[in-house]
Amino acid sequence: MKQMPGAVRDSIIRALSARPKGASVKDIVEAVNDTIGPTPASSIRSYLNLNAGRYFVRSERGVYRLHDDLFDASQFDPFEQNKASTSTSPELFRYGSSLLVRSDCFEWLRARDACSLHAVVTDPPYGLIEYSDTEQAKLRGGKGGVWRIPPSFDGAKRTPLPRFTVLSPQDVIALEEFFLQWGKLLLRALVPGANVVVASNPLLSHVVSTALAKAGLERRGEIIRLVMTMRGGDRPKGAHEEFPDVSVMPRSMWEPWLTFRKPLEGRVQDNLRKWGTGGFRRPSDDKPFGDVIASAPTRGRERSIAPHPSLKPQEFLRTLVRASLPLGRGIVCDPFAGSGSTLAATEAVGYASIGVERDPEYFRLAQTALPKLAKLQV
Repeated sequence: MKQMPGAVRDSIIRALSARPKGASVKDIVEAVNDTIGPTPASSIRSYLNLNAGRYFVRSERGVYRLHDDLFDASQFDPFEQNKASTSTSPELFRYGSSLLVRSDCFEWLRARDACSLHAVVTDPPYGLIEYSDTEQAKLRGGKGGVWRIPPSFDGAKRTPLPRFTVLSPQDVIALEEFFLQWGKLLLRALVPGANVVVASNPLLSHVVSTALAKAGLERRGEIIRLVMTMRGGDRPKGAHEEFPDVSVMPRSMWEPWLTFRKPLEGRVQDNLRKWGTGGFRRPSDDKPFGDVIASAPTRGRERSIAPHPSLKPQEFLRTLVRASLPLGRGIVCDPFAGSGSTLAATEAVGYASIGVERDPEYFRLAQTALPKLAKLQV
């Protein structure tokens, strides 16, 4: 594929902007290839040599950093942005120890320093198409599309659900590729031993799990959110009276949260001492963290604060987030931040966090919802 003029230059600058202390030529080559595709290492080396002193500074043999006139740490290291401030910008929002970044998480992860995130807790678009611009426009317009918009029941408005049974074989293949590439980017950004906890559903969890394992993350089981949902249990469509004793598929009474870990450095105790990661934080001295968490559907008061179709309850999220950092220190990341509910949970339990959200409407929603959700008593 032919590259646009200046693509190599821009990619090198982006890579070094995320590494203020500099990077080796090998790391720069990998970053450029991740960003713009296969690029000869010789071309990248030549560009670095020719522009040393103009764009780049060679601090030692084979290590380059950006020239001081070009480097703006606040632009490319969002966790350092406005450390002493809670001000907002079109792309950043800071509340307490939580930072929300409006960006595509793939681009953001590529620019993130290696070994700089200590846990991931996220509820991703595991159907992909339901969060495309087209399907979001249908949902917001009340037309449904891939979203199942159920009628009101007993005076209560029921939450829309994505209909994953409509996914084609090509959609499922695209889903696996999406999570494979995402998992590879996560692997680089996470510290050894970091937990990765990903919401899924029984119809697609095997696809997501396979992709993350192929990316190099270690599967550590599943955390079960024990909750009654509105999925399944229906009689045959158009034949309710003919087959009154039939449910087309089981009524869903649980939700799987896939649990992975970046491979350790040495033993668990070694990893805990060096990185502060490698296990889950216990709820108490006499009780281990378990893989079944009783939960209720998200309550109306939380939905009124954050009307997002996939909003999870604070009580559940706070339990999950607290456990994700075994020593209670580090940065929790939610690459698909939505309304900011995971960041609100980290704020409530006293952790630092970074969330990434590309949808401008959800980004604006999170700016108002995050502080309110964090202050909720649950």
